[in-house]
Amino acid sequence: MAKERILVVDDEQNARVALRTILSEEGYEIAEAADGEEALALLSGFAPAAILADVRMPRMDGITLLKRARESGSDAVFVMMTAFASVEAAVEAMRAGAENYLVKPLDVNAVLVVLEKALDKLRLQRDTANLRERVRERYRFHNIVGDAPELQAVYEVVKRAAPTRATVLILGESGTGKELIAQALHEESPRQNKPFIKVNCAALSETLLESELFGHEKGSFTGAIGRKEGRFELADGGTLFLDEIGDISPAIQIKLLRVLQQREFERVGGTQTIKVDVRMVAATNRDIAAEVKAGKFREDLYYRLNVVAVTLPPMRQRKGDIPALVSHFVEKYSKAYGKEIRGLAPGTLNALLSHDWPGNVRELENVVERAVVLCKSTELTADDLPPSLRGPRPRERAPGALIPGATLYEIEREAILRTLEMVGGSTSRAAEILGISVRKIQYRLKEYASGSSPTRDEGGELEDGVGEPPERSV
Repeated sequence: MAKERILVVDDEQNARVALRTILSEEGYEIAEAADGEEALALLSGFAPAAILADVRMPRMDGITLLKRARESGSDAVFVMMTAFASVEAAVEAMRAGAENYLVKPLDVNAVLVVLEKALDKLRLQRDTANLRERVRERYRFHNIVGDAPELQAVYEVVKRAAPTRATVLILGESGTGKELIAQALHEESPRQNKPFIKVNCAALSETLLESELFGHEKGSFTGAIGRKEGRFELADGGTLFLDEIGDISPAIQIKLLRVLQQREFERVGGTQTIKVDVRMVAATNRDIAAEVKAGKFREDLYYRLNVVAVTLPPMRQRKGDIPALVSHFVEKYSKAYGKEIRGLAPGTLNALLSHDWPGNVRELENVVERAVVLCKSTELTADDLPPSLRGPRPRERAPGALIPGATLYEIEREAILRTLEMVGGSTSRAAEILGISVRKIQYRLKEYASGSSPTRDEGGELEDGVGEPPERSV
């Protein structure tokens, strides 16, 4: 396998030939340039990973080349080459962004070692950038599955709050996706390239939580064998997400209030005041307002946390998103387990819609993962679901068949559910195929899940447009 591309830039032809020979034998792909201008012309087409450039050259020197390459968007690492008398120029190049420099006459081993170290750093930088982009892409709003009106309202609030430093309190039952929204707040903010630090307050005792949040000094308690930076320090410049904030003790509440008010604190056992710039996002599945009234949570802290409040709807209130969520999880776990699953067998979606999902999206994801693991065909069936979700078996019908004596409501239900299964749960695509609105499909799905009967007029006919909820504005 070929190694990276290297561009050698030197006005001495013998030096270029020698470097080409050495580096080619090591497996690198080499291009040459006699000066900076010639090198700039090669940058876009050759796209080198590293550039070995002499500091002093006619027309354009190595330092100018470095600056112009950065302006053009190249992330190639620069290793400068210089005679002993020009070391000061090499140091200037390091300040301009060069990774290292070599002194002429060149030592072959030194060239290879310095170049490999520079390339290792470039690989790490690129891997980190790719990972950061994958994380950012994962938590952008268009990748959080769901288009229910209740969820759209959440998106709108978060989009408005994200660019600010306002503290955000995320409320909702367990499994509704509070951490996803917290991460989206961070990724949509100016702090996106800074740390996103998470703490589960319910998982730690009061002593451990205090140390985790604020850090500690050596000897401040038994087992404190050295100084430790807390999560507030680690999150400086970025976002700190405190999950299950309703579980913290009164003593921690007081310290947390001070940080929110003054942006400063001391480590456990320390006297030095540390100032931080941290954006706080908190979440809880408790009724925190009721906790305040009961005297279990400080009122002043509650108001500091509740600058912007976001309430995530439970799954039972957004069942119209179940088809899209199921499709998303089927695709995710089919890839993870190396299975080819194209969709759901008739009746499977109806069984999923009929469940109340007390564990919310997390429970739905676990059920789909289990079904993918157990599935023996290319479609998930009701047999692949947990027994509690299977319910009564639906009558099998031939695709597209019309059942004599079926009501229009039953036919409509069949059309909507079958079409959703066909398009992978996309309500917008199903609406387009069926010639109805997305809102009507969303309403019908809630109706099917609740088991309620369609509304009829006095003549016994289905009312036209029933289930078309009014337009909402956010």
